[in-house]
Amino acid sequence: MSGPTGDETLETLVREREIIVCCGSGGVGKTTTAAVIALQAAEAGRKAVVVTIDPAKRLADALGLDGLTNEPSRIDGDFPGELSAMMLDTKSTFDDLVGAHASDDEQRRRILDNSFYRNISGALSGTQEYMAMEKLYELHDGRNSGKHDFDLIVIDTPPTRNALDFLEAPSRLTRFLDHRLYKIMTAPNRGVLKAVNMAAQTFVRSIAKVVGADVIDDAIAFFQAFDGMEQGFKDRATKVEELLRADDTAFVLVASPRRDTMDEATFFAEKLAEGGIPVRSLVINRMHPNFADGLAEATRERANSLDGQAIGDLYRNLADFQLVSSREEEHLAVLAETVAPAPVVRVPFLRSDVHDLDGLREIETYLR
Repeated sequence: MSGPTGDETLETLVREREIIVCCGSGGVGKTTTAAVIALQAAEAGRKAVVVTIDPAKRLADALGLDGLTNEPSRIDGDFPGELSAMMLDTKSTFDDLVGAHASDDEQRRRILDNSFYRNISGALSGTQEYMAMEKLYELHDGRNSGKHDFDLIVIDTPPTRNALDFLEAPSRLTRFLDHRLYKIMTAPNRGVLKAVNMAAQTFVRSIAKVVGADVIDDAIAFFQAFDGMEQGFKDRATKVEELLRADDTAFVLVASPRRDTMDEATFFAEKLAEGGIPVRSLVINRMHPNFADGLAEATRERANSLDGQAIGDLYRNLADFQLVSSREEEHLAVLAETVAPAPVVRVPFLRSDVHDLDGLREIETYLR
């Protein structure tokens, strides 16, 4: 994947790319940003879909929907293009993936009915990250099958401290399927305790005392039912990795102007760079405005000279805003340098949260 050239804007990405991945930590407006990018694409005449991880109903409300499901829902609006949205259902996506790779209905039923599978399919660490990437591939590949025909897919990634969790999810699955322990667990007709050495037998028995022998039996039954599906999963994982690193995919880093979130975003950007993924645009939400030129100290001195007058209090408020704004810009400078030459988009602190399409459109005016 080639790096940004410095002449691309976020609007250019929205008009030209096939996939935009919105990444960053939680609580920085990432879900809303993803929705606004999809809206911007629809208003540019493209067929766009946003895949959100956030179960909060306020996004569905903002999009004029009663709720979001694991399948794209078309949003009514006066768009030259089309806008759809969906909310990732990790378990349903996993179920669909099992169905796609099972050799027959019997194998599919054995897996989906397995107690161990039902427990891990929606809760296992890393499952959400992998299924987000799987849903991305499903939507992108749907253009070939005729199921979907989206021009742009916008992904709201799961919030995570490790920037590469969602990028590495496909390869982690592949490594697991190639692991010796997995091959032992899927050994047919022998039972796990007959296939491992004495130390491993002792370990498995110890685990069984804690979680129960039934859980161990269910786990072994699940892995054995999974036998034969490995290659399909590994091939799919490889295709997902290729798609994430394709030139038609752009990563947009979303942050807020607080010092801690800026530091986290800088760490995030550095980890992406280590993984060979350039940040194509940086979006900073909830920036405080600077209502005047000059330094906050000078404005505060002016306020002091007007002490006892109402206008003096107004100057103090102005000085406070100037101080907050200048500190935010100082924090942003380090992050902007880290992602350079990617453009920086500043979204101001708005009067209220987004509750409807008009609110999304207000934010859209800044995403240029």
